[in-house]
Amino acid sequence: MIQKKSYLSGVVLSAMIASAAYLINDLLPIDFLGATLLSLLLGMLLNPIIANYESFEPGISWSGKKILRYGIILGGISLSFSQVAQAGKYALVLLFFTIITAFGIGYVCHKVFKINWKLASLLSISTAICGGTAVATLGPTIQAKNRDIAYAISATFIFDIITVIAFPWIGHMLGLSDTGYGLWVGTSVNDTSSVVAAGYAFSDVAGVLATIVKLTRTLFIVPLVLIFSWVYAKKESTEKNKPKVNIVQIFPWFILGFLAVVAIRSTGLVPDLMVEQLTSLSKFFLSMALAAIGMQTSLKEVAGVGFKPMVAGVIIDTSVVIVALITQGLILRYL
Repeated sequence: MIQKKSYLSGVVLSAMIASAAYLINDLLPIDFLGATLLSLLLGMLLNPIIANYESFEPGISWSGKKILRYGIILGGISLSFSQVAQAGKYALVLLFFTIITAFGIGYVCHKVFKINWKLASLLSISTAICGGTAVATLGPTIQAKNRDIAYAISATFIFDIITVIAFPWIGHMLGLSDTGYGLWVGTSVNDTSSVVAAGYAFSDVAGVLATIVKLTRTLFIVPLVLIFSWVYAKKESTEKNKPKVNIVQIFPWFILGFLAVVAIRSTGLVPDLMVEQLTSLSKFFLSMALAAIGMQTSLKEVAGVGFKPMVAGVIIDTSVVIVALITQGLILRYL
């Protein structure tokens, strides 16, 4: 019972902030931010206050991880396998170019800025796959220093904050369609929460598509971590330091839950009213998760990140953003 109470306060607080974001969004004359992004911003504004109360931390941490995944899983109720297959086809073509760009530019930054190869690799995989999750997964595998892991996550965070705020406006300014914008965000924004926020800030359709593309992209964490395990083993001279990769631990299992919900919807047996209700619940869960992530984000810690790694991260991210924007336009034109 004690453990449940310790989680409850943080979960309730995340729900309250998400509810406040919905209310504020409804009161605004123009829906230019969206409840999901407002939840993230409100959480960040409250971070200096919430950080003083440890009782909220367990529930906030749980909401930022578990509720986010539950929201993504439930989001599958609005999709069919034909939609996922179509988005996946586009995503694979885009990923071919963005992954090559991320690691190619990362290697150049490694040489130009004299950044160690582990940090450069963390910055690259963060951009290519799924932000902080990819960094946290790859870091121990190649035995990167905690400092390098912190740098990579911080660089990801700063760029994601910029993209979440700027991308919806840029998308409208460029006249991108829901499909084009969803593909762009799904392949160029790093963290899953940021993809969700930036996608739904443009439109619900773009948000769903961006999430699908992001899930497809997340699957690549398994082969890339395996490849880097081999690279690290080749670079190390002693047998005892060779890393071991646990595929069970690094596999994003929540994707299977998402596909299971899509399969249920694909049967055509789910009433439209239930689909609408579950879709609304999914979006609220995502807003809760973003509120929790915002409350865990300290701007002071981010400000202490080194200059060169940050510049390298921005260069890698910007290169992928440009390549993804150009590529999605070509895909929609010729495929």
